[in-house]
Order: sequence, then C-alpha cells, then structure tokens
Amino acid sequence: MAKITYIESNGAEHVVEAQAGVSVMEAAVRNMVPGIDADCGGACACATCHVYVDPDWLDKTGKRESMEESMLDFAYEPKDNSRLSCQITVTDALDGLVVRLPEQQG
Repeated sequence: MAKITYIESNGAEHVVEAQAGVSVMEAAVRNMVPGIDADCGGACACATCHVYVDPDWLDKTGKRESMEESMLDFAYEPKDNSRLSCQITVTDALDGLVVRLPEQQG
C-alpha cells in the first residue's frame, strides 16, 4: 500500500492508502476525493483526472505517453508537471506521493 496525498486548489488535503496496481485516479475515486471527475473511467479519453505531480515525484511517476500528451491539451491550465492520474500506476515506490488538483477539471 502507498499513501497518496491529494491537495485541492483550496489547500484541503486528502490522504488515502492506495493498493499497488491501481491508478492514482482509481484510488481517488474509491476514496471519494473531490476534484477527480474521471468521466472516461480511466481510458485516457478525457482530461477530468488531471493533477499536478509534486516536482519531487516527477521521476518516479514516469513519462507521459503521446496519447496522454494529446489529452492534456484539453486540461485546465496544464503545466510541465501535469499528468492524467489515470495514467499513473500505484507502486510501493510511490508511497508518499503528493499531487495537487487544478481549480477545475477540463
């Protein structure tokens, strides 16, 4: 299990325990973290699970694939550390991961 901290744009924090193998998006949805809409259910077909990965964790969450890059064009205020949380798979190495949520989803 990995602890993931989701920080809303207003500063509210939600710490959840996520099972290895699920996505960061699935962990948020299962724990009712507000701000992760996940309209497509994790198919990388929308940008409603957009998060900003804390800079200290960028290397550990992997690189964006081309489909994710394309979908981030539809995200609200994408940045260099933007990711679709459905594309980040939880591993034990992500214990302590911090992601921030945008003001709104795209």
